[in-house]
Amino acid sequence: MIQKIRYIFISLLLVGVTLYGENRPSLPKSFKANFKQSITSDRGKKISYSGSILFSSPKSFKWKYRSPTKKDICTDENELIVVDHDLEQVSRFIMDRGLNLSAILANAKEHRKSVYIASYNGKSYTIQVDSKNRLSRIAYKDDLDNNVLIVFSGMRYNQKSYSDKKMRCDMPTSYDQIEG
Repeated sequence: MIQKIRYIFISLLLVGVTLYGENRPSLPKSFKANFKQSITSDRGKKISYSGSILFSSPKSFKWKYRSPTKKDICTDENELIVVDHDLEQVSRFIMDRGLNLSAILANAKEHRKSVYIASYNGKSYTIQVDSKNRLSRIAYKDDLDNNVLIVFSGMRYNQKSYSDKKMRCDMPTSYDQIEG
């Protein structure tokens, strides 16, 4: 399960997309939004999650999953921290495989109005923006051959980054600590 979260998270780093230029998405300074994420296996089994996200530069993300389980996922691009409140467990991982967001976005091509396709390292990502050119959806197939769809709502872009303190996961000392 932790490995699956890790693969999903690495792919989810793509969420920092907005439209700034001619026919090419690029990264915003920061944003916050609510999200609904559905993951469908190749056998048709589907699980849905919901929560909120903070993005503060290509290196710093904070996902707060609230349904069906409560967990926080934070990264600074070097370390991934998963705080599973239901299991009372904190897992830490060194990011052994980074994601080159600039290269992915540099390969994005307009497919049709407000829809972009990006290919990178043998994967295809579909990125959709709304009428205000804010990230609306992202879809891709993860490393475990699951189809992933993330739909954003209440998207708010910011001109400055969030503080490091706000981007950190709260890790209760009473939780079990796991190093990955």
